[in-house]
Amino acid sequence: MNSLLCKGEFVMMATSQLLAHIILLLLLLSFFLSVQTSAAAGFAVKLERVQNLTDGKTLVPAGGSYTLGFFSPGVSTKRYLGIWFSVSNDTVYWVANRDQPLGDRTGMLIFDDVDSLVLLDGSRRRAWSSNFLAAPAAVVQLLESGNLVVRNGSRDTSLWQSFDHPSDTMLPDMKLGKNLWTGGDWHLTAWRSADDPSPGDYRRTLETAGLPELVVWHRDVKKFRTGPWNGLTFNGVPERSWFAHKYPLWVTTSPSEMTYGYTAAPDAFLTRVVVNHTGAAERLVWDVGTGEWRSYFKGQRDTCDTYARCGPFGLCDAGAVSSAFCGCVEGFSPVHATPSSQEVKDSAGGCRRDAPLDCAGGKTTDGFKVVPGVKLPDTQNASVDMEVELEECRHRCFADCSCLAYAAVDIRGVGYRTGCVIWKDDILDLRFIDGGQNLYLSPPALMVSTCYCYPSIDPRTLALVVLP
Repeated sequence: MNSLLCKGEFVMMATSQLLAHIILLLLLLSFFLSVQTSAAAGFAVKLERVQNLTDGKTLVPAGGSYTLGFFSPGVSTKRYLGIWFSVSNDTVYWVANRDQPLGDRTGMLIFDDVDSLVLLDGSRRRAWSSNFLAAPAAVVQLLESGNLVVRNGSRDTSLWQSFDHPSDTMLPDMKLGKNLWTGGDWHLTAWRSADDPSPGDYRRTLETAGLPELVVWHRDVKKFRTGPWNGLTFNGVPERSWFAHKYPLWVTTSPSEMTYGYTAAPDAFLTRVVVNHTGAAERLVWDVGTGEWRSYFKGQRDTCDTYARCGPFGLCDAGAVSSAFCGCVEGFSPVHATPSSQEVKDSAGGCRRDAPLDCAGGKTTDGFKVVPGVKLPDTQNASVDMEVELEECRHRCFADCSCLAYAAVDIRGVGYRTGCVIWKDDILDLRFIDGGQNLYLSPPALMVSTCYCYPSIDPRTLALVVLP
C-alpha cells in the first residue's frame, strides 16, 4: 500500500514539475514574441544605455496613448524629435530640438558617456541634450501620462522629465508657474508657425505677482489674462464649469512654488491646453466619435478679452453695440470725452473721476460703489492678504485714501476666509463676464448719496449686471 502511495506521489510531483516547465516555456515564448513583434513594428517600450532610437523607430508606452519619434511638421522637410498623440499623429505636444532641426533622417537618440540623453545628427553633432545625475542603469521611458522620463533602473524617481520642459502644450499633471527658491519657471511657448516648432513670439505664463492668473504674452506685451484665481477657477473663465468634473484645476501657493495645473478623471477623454502660433490659448478634448479635437475654451473670445481694451478705469461690455464696447463705471467719465460725446468707443484712453476723492486725515470719507459681475482687474500691482475677511478689507480701504478698490480673493464660502485684494494703482482690464465677481470701487464724494454700500451686498454674490 505504501509503495503505491509513493508511486502516486511521484507521478503527481512529476506532473506538477512538467506543468511548471510548460508554463515557464510559454511565458518565455510570449516574452520573446512580444519583443520580436515590437522590433518588427519599429517601436519599443523603453530605451536603455546600450540602445538607441533612430529615425523610423518609436517609443510607445504600454497603453499606447502617446508616441515618441522623429517627424516633419506640415510641409517642412526638416526632422525633429517629438512626442505626439497616437490617435492624431499630427498633434505634436513636445519637441526636443526646437531650435536645431535635423536636415535628414540620420538622427539618433542615445545616452552619451557623461550621463546625458543626446540627439545626434548624421555627423555626430549634438542637436539637443538633457543633463541628469550619474546613473549606472539609466533608462528612458515614455509614461502613459505622456511624460518622457529618465530613471535609474526600476526606481520611480525621475532623474529628468519632459514635463519640466514644456513646449506649447500642457497635459494633465503638468504645471505652469514658478519655483520661488530657484527662480526657475514652467511656461508654454508657441510654435513659430504651423510648420516651424521653433519658439515663437507668444507664451503663456502663470503670473505670480499679486494673485495667480494665466497670461498670454506677445513678446513682452500682455495680450490676454484669465482673471485671478478665486479658489474655484480663474475669475474670467466661466467656461471652466463645463469641464471641471472631468478636468479639475488646482493652484498651489507655498514658500517653495506658485503653480497651476489640472488633472484628468479616470474616464476622461484625452485633452490638451495649447497656445498656438496666433496667440490663442485653447483647451481641446478628443472626440472619439468623430476622431477630431473639440474646443472647450478659446481665449481671446471677444474684443473685451484684449488686455486693457478700454484703458484705465474703463469697463468693457462685449454685449454692447460694436461702436461702444467701452464705457466707464459710474462716477467716471471718458478721458477723451467731448461735449457731444460721452463714450470712450474704441479709444484706449480710459476714464477718470468726475470729482476727486473726499479725504480727511488720510482716510476716505466716501462709501464704496459695487461693480458686480466682472472679471477682476489686473492684480500685478495690488496688495493681497489671504488671512482676513472682506469686512476687514473694507476697513483697510476706508482707512487709506490711496485705496481705489477692493475685492474678495476666495469665493469658496463656508470654511474659507475671503481674503483681501486692494488696488492703489490704475484699474486695468475690467470687463463684464458671466458669473463674474463684485468689485468695490471708491467713488467720488458726489456719488456717496446714491452708492450701493458694502453692508447690503453679499461678497460672494455672482451676477451679470450691466450698469446704466
